[in-house]
Amino acid sequence: MSSIDPDLVRLLKRLKLGLLLPTLPERLTLARAQQLDYVAFLTLLLADEVQRRDHQALERHLVQAGFEDRVTLDGFDWTSPVQLDRRQLQQVFSLEFLARKEHVVFVGPVGVGKSMLAQCLGSASVRAGHSVLFIRADALLAELGQARADHSYDKVLRRYLAPDLVILDDFGLRRLTAQQSNDLYELIVERHRRASFAITSNRSVDEWLGLFDDPILGNSALDRLANAAHQIVIEGPSYRAKLAPKHRVVDDQP
Repeated sequence: MSSIDPDLVRLLKRLKLGLLLPTLPERLTLARAQQLDYVAFLTLLLADEVQRRDHQALERHLVQAGFEDRVTLDGFDWTSPVQLDRRQLQQVFSLEFLARKEHVVFVGPVGVGKSMLAQCLGSASVRAGHSVLFIRADALLAELGQARADHSYDKVLRRYLAPDLVILDDFGLRRLTAQQSNDLYELIVERHRRASFAITSNRSVDEWLGLFDDPILGNSALDRLANAAHQIVIEGPSYRAKLAPKHRVVDDQP
């Protein structure tokens, strides 16, 4: 740092480019060794800064998405005994469904990896430049209910209308109240043809209608989801149980 002209240090900091300073001596050495001209040297420095800012923005967007785990599809254990249509999954991970404003539904029993795959899909979407929000279905409905009580409903609803992809995790754990049915219906209707959902559930889509307090609202909401949804059915024993720590049995006999 001592070899860098103080005026240059001041100007870089003034332009909010101070994070170039730690690597600047290395870049200066490289420029001299390769006899880079001014334009090539400036391009090299700016490319470093763009890469740093892109990485910083990606990290910020991954945090803002609210994922419970930082996972990618590369980390999924394909040797596990769970069964699903891998070709259909690969098609979904092409992310073409986002451009078409379609939806994705992961259904299957507890522990088979639905939430993990949904978060992998969300992570892939963020990395491709899309806005994503991950939330448990019960937390979403509680937030909307509280927003109605404190008169912030419109503001909260806009938060869930904005992202390219909203991931609702663990939908269908319990029957919806009349207000929850109405709130979910309104969210689905407002996002329909504007943006995508990804939903995980222990229940098959055929069972979802019975969760709504009002079957008319339920039919209308599910008609919009089902007609534009890629349904990925996952079967098999618990994937989560396989990942659990193994406890060694200790023989306490003397």
